[in-house]
Amino acid sequence: MKKINLEIAGLSYSQTQTGAYALVLTEKEGKRRLPIIIGGFEAQAIAIELEKMTPSRPLTHDLFKTFADTFNINVSEVIIYNLVEGIFYAKLVCDDGAKEAEIDTRTSDAIALAVRFGCPIYTYEFILSTAGIVLDEDAPKEIRLPSDDEGNLPEIEKEDILLTIDELEQKLKKAIIDEDYEKASQIRDEINKRKSQ
Repeated sequence: MKKINLEIAGLSYSQTQTGAYALVLTEKEGKRRLPIIIGGFEAQAIAIELEKMTPSRPLTHDLFKTFADTFNINVSEVIIYNLVEGIFYAKLVCDDGAKEAEIDTRTSDAIALAVRFGCPIYTYEFILSTAGIVLDEDAPKEIRLPSDDEGNLPEIEKEDILLTIDELEQKLKKAIIDEDYEKASQIRDEINKRKSQ
């Protein structure tokens, strides 16, 4: 079966399920998008790596990556291989240079690892034809992460607007130490917005 290469278009807060996020994958060579509903923690694990944020302590996916690197194991690709009753099934294709193995995993975990290993993400035509959405010509090519200005997550706290950039940077460091990455991304966006003005 021919594999179709996907890339991450972004994450957005789910309008249909409270506390959930839509991970949107898009065809590299096409116009279809594949939305996958994932939990908040899983979305955070993906967003942290996409945003190149460094948590004070390693997250589970970071631990897996360090463990794999230590023992010369590489994740060469992720395949979303099945869709049953609205649930996506994925596997990691791993190798150590001598042996290749496929490991079954949740799709959200597979994507979180794919961004850490920098490996390609694939699916099959029957999955895209069943669950894919055709991209409108006028639709944006990329969906911003939940920390953007589109109101997907709460805006920066009102009292933070009165702080200087230096004070915001101190608050950003504290949010990262406290592992409050949602708040950290909001503060970071406010800092970037001010610096670009």
